[in-house]
Amino acid sequence: MMGRMVFIAGNWKMNKTVGEALDLVRELKLLLSGIKGVEVAVAPPFTALHAVGQELKDSTILLAAQNLFWEEKGAFTGEISPLMLGDLGCQYVIVGHSERRQYFGETEETVSRRVKSAFRHGLRVILCVGETLQEREGGRTFSVVERQLVGGLKEVGEKEIEKTVLAYEPVWAIGTGKTASPEQAGEVHRFIRQKVERLYSKGISEEIRIQYGGSVTPENIKALMAQPDIDGALVGGASLKAESFARIVRFKEI
Repeated sequence: MMGRMVFIAGNWKMNKTVGEALDLVRELKLLLSGIKGVEVAVAPPFTALHAVGQELKDSTILLAAQNLFWEEKGAFTGEISPLMLGDLGCQYVIVGHSERRQYFGETEETVSRRVKSAFRHGLRVILCVGETLQEREGGRTFSVVERQLVGGLKEVGEKEIEKTVLAYEPVWAIGTGKTASPEQAGEVHRFIRQKVERLYSKGISEEIRIQYGGSVTPENIKALMAQPDIDGALVGGASLKAESFARIVRFKEI
């Protein structure tokens, strides 16, 4: 893994009221206290960001948002701007998640706008890429991942790419209980790293962290992390319970 710091992030999606979010994060703080050598972030829904951010102030757990709009302010009903996320203390923002692409019409173009806006406002980006079952069965995994990667990183320079984490999330394995085998995941992660080398440099490709997302559990995390190009996980369902998320973060101890 070339000395890259493992990064485990929990994407809570549309779950948890403010009270439930606080209960979860307080439990996590206890279960993860003293953890070293792993970067950890949680991405609550927008409604809980402020409360969770306050609760995390004396903690090493970082705060992430699940999405953002590219404008700073204006007549964009229902949207959240990068300025607002910075104001709440977010360090990371997830961009291009497959559910955003699938249900809310996000495209390479709008993902690119979000990525550039995040960087302009001092946020770090978790950029998601991944193929559907139909695309995998049609032999288009690599072309889809390449298109999303190139589109999302359009006009992203070397300074910004260093603040980027990539997340490979096969859409067919999200919330389905299906997981890409460690070998399948490892193969795509290797392809992504090679693509970053061609887009930037060998040095950057060796430093960039690539998370795996797609039904990650305490049972499969160790096998996934044994793959040389997998540097962490973007965890969905298993991040909604403190015990299972903590076991994933502490995978070396399992």
